[in-house]
Amino acid sequence: MFIEQAYKGISESWRYILGILIILVGWQFFGGIPLIVALLVQGGGINSLGSGDMGEWSLILGSNWFLFLLLLTFAIGLASVFIVVKFLHQQSLTSLTTSRKKVDWNRVIFSFSLWAVISIFFIFLDIFLTPEDYQFNFNLVPFLILSVVAILMIPLQTSMEEYFMRGYLMQGLGVMTKNRWFPLVFTSMFFGLLHIFNPEVEKLGYGILSFYIGTGFFLGIMTLMDEGLELALGFHAANNLTAALLVTADWTAFQTDSLYRDISDPVLGWDILVPLLVVFPLLLFFFSKKYRWTNWKDKLTGKVLSEEEFLNQQNS
Repeated sequence: MFIEQAYKGISESWRYILGILIILVGWQFFGGIPLIVALLVQGGGINSLGSGDMGEWSLILGSNWFLFLLLLTFAIGLASVFIVVKFLHQQSLTSLTTSRKKVDWNRVIFSFSLWAVISIFFIFLDIFLTPEDYQFNFNLVPFLILSVVAILMIPLQTSMEEYFMRGYLMQGLGVMTKNRWFPLVFTSMFFGLLHIFNPEVEKLGYGILSFYIGTGFFLGIMTLMDEGLELALGFHAANNLTAALLVTADWTAFQTDSLYRDISDPVLGWDILVPLLVVFPLLLFFFSKKYRWTNWKDKLTGKVLSEEEFLNQQNS
């Protein structure tokens, strides 16, 4: 009963509408101020903002400094989510995270470890099969700086996306619509469309959005079936962290001093179809067996209890 955890705070609809606005302002406006100031100072003026191209900004600031400031926007966004939940909704962080009595950190660690191993395997398999597509990019000092920035900041970035999308929005939309399918569909679509300005979309076309939307559905299904964010938090952090540390490319959102640089001319293909059609379904099956998920239809499309029904059930 993850969505109904919203009833442990104040769940009036207007609070969610106001809360979303506050979070977006905190994330996109206040979160972006340090990055804009750095570009103005180090770039020598307003022209440094250019067309908003991340590649240009990375060159102006240096990849590690730019990555830190980019991820800082998400850290400020995450703080905005927590502030809204605590003061506007008077809801605990635990009830925003999970339906369990306390956050299950073993789930977070297991999901992180499992996906990190799988991601590393697929990355090095591709390097082994197509070595001509990769250039060894290791440089000790920049890589060590990248590692510190990535390990400290990427979990904040991914947590912001999870707490906002599959925590705050999932619960808010659920208690407003009184069903589960709409928040699952909306947050998955919204999650995918938020990536529309990523450099990958310009390079590969809008078809790449199907991967982001599909990933949103995967994370949303995992959250609803497991009644908490723990598995999604671990998966998302592992996914972005391994990508940032191991492989970079001129056309990706994270351009880093990673171990390898992808120098191929990218095309949409098996690299998005295999995760969506094979890997993600297999992971859901594996998690369902490990954590004994049942009643899929009701958990994904069933109704959400009213506040009165939920409180009566909690007190019975």
